[in-house]
Amino acid sequence: MNFTLVMREVFPLLMKGMVITVETTIAALIIAIILGLFTCLLGMSKFFVPRTIARGYIWIIRGTPLLVQVFFVYFGVPQFVQYMGFDFRLSPLAAGIITLSINAGAYIAEIFRGGIEAIDHGQMEAARSLGLSHYRAMFRIILPQAVRISIPSLVNQFIISLKDTSIISIISLAEIVYQAKIYIGRTMQSFATWTIVGVVYLIIITVLSRISIHVEKKLDYGQKSRRHGSV
Repeated sequence: MNFTLVMREVFPLLMKGMVITVETTIAALIIAIILGLFTCLLGMSKFFVPRTIARGYIWIIRGTPLLVQVFFVYFGVPQFVQYMGFDFRLSPLAAGIITLSINAGAYIAEIFRGGIEAIDHGQMEAARSLGLSHYRAMFRIILPQAVRISIPSLVNQFIISLKDTSIISIISLAEIVYQAKIYIGRTMQSFATWTIVGVVYLIIITVLSRISIHVEKKLDYGQKSRRHGSV
């Protein structure tokens, strides 16, 4: 087994797959943040129906495996639409982005909810006493602080979703794991290839984890500075 030879042959394929992995993750996280914020606000509504819809969505997504969600989106939804008389198909990329968005959106909704609940309730009461409506106070005062608090958790969710793309390879999304399986199918170099894939993932996840820690320290330092400045 020649690691150098395998590295030279498989590395371009893995980098090609990594581009798709990162693009899929970024696209999914952008959609998931919007979906998660919307779901969070629905879940905190005083009305029963939107609150139930939001909680039901979170319950279903968090209670089912990502692999089942992938198969449901890629195979189940198109089949259901075809039963309705429409010709509908999803590409692996579209199905991967949709699945990751829906999956991450449920967790991000809970991240935002935790961020909002971490804000002192007195701030909402003070904003209302100044004449702001509940929604204006939420969007102008509460949400900006909640998003700031949630940033480290959002970075962590990005890391989780990045790793979850390896599951999406089951529907032939040409990300890093899929590219590795194609190479192994040609060369049978399983040990060396999966070792290299593991190292690539470790490097990327370690860099993102360091960024998360740095951002968290920066935010904590900023909050301490404001507290000391107000004394």
